[in-house]
Amino acid sequence: MKKTGSIVLITAMLALAGCSGSGSGSGSNSGGAPADINAKSEGVMTYAEYDAAALDTKVTVETYVQAKQSWWDNKATLYTQDADGGYFIYDMPISEADYGKLKDGTKIKVTGYKAEWSGEVEIVDAEFAIENGSYIAQPIDVTDLLGKDDLVKHQNMKVSFKGMTVEAAGKDDAGNDVAYLYNWDGSGTRGNDLYFNVSKDGNTYTFTIRAYLCNEDTDVYKAVEALKIGDVVDLEGFLYWYEGPNPHITSVTAAK
Repeated sequence: MKKTGSIVLITAMLALAGCSGSGSGSGSNSGGAPADINAKSEGVMTYAEYDAAALDTKVTVETYVQAKQSWWDNKATLYTQDADGGYFIYDMPISEADYGKLKDGTKIKVTGYKAEWSGEVEIVDAEFAIENGSYIAQPIDVTDLLGKDDLVKHQNMKVSFKGMTVEAAGKDDAGNDVAYLYNWDGSGTRGNDLYFNVSKDGNTYTFTIRAYLCNEDTDVYKAVEALKIGDVVDLEGFLYWYEGPNPHITSVTAAK
């Protein structure tokens, strides 16, 4: 999985089976007077321009924090989004004090370099400034895009999957089917990433609880540990990419 290392986690108060309060965001500006979240300052790229930019080129975007994955060694990793697309900000230099100022919805201007790692497009070597404005994105239902090429167009965005059936993820030491694994191959222990399989329309997909984002004390981590094969669930999270779609799930609830 993603560039490993010791991580200091900052964990927010939770609602339902999520690991952040933004799991059911309003999709509207929450910073007072209405504002055009599509408006860009001079010299700032639209999402379409960012998407079209070549890898390893310098990019400048205005985006809104949707979740903070981690802070370590004065660097932060963030899930961010504007009205048109998502931006994964990796290892952005930032002090612990400034990291604390970043809340869900905070608008930031980021200048860095567009990079790619195993299919995941991200911004690295970045600098930032906090700007006025706030936006919490509403998850986009991409259930019908599973297994289709168009799914990648929503990479790094807040998404949802509806009516997914829990399948066996592997076997325990006794040879019994289990609904989840610690690490992708079952080699981990509680506190590591969780991997679980869900199916829709006869196809099975592997989803992840990223421990850096949602550790073992979060409701969503515990919810996956409580899953039973055959459960039908609704899921929300961020459409991370690792050799294909690898959603980082932040909310698990019984299907409505």
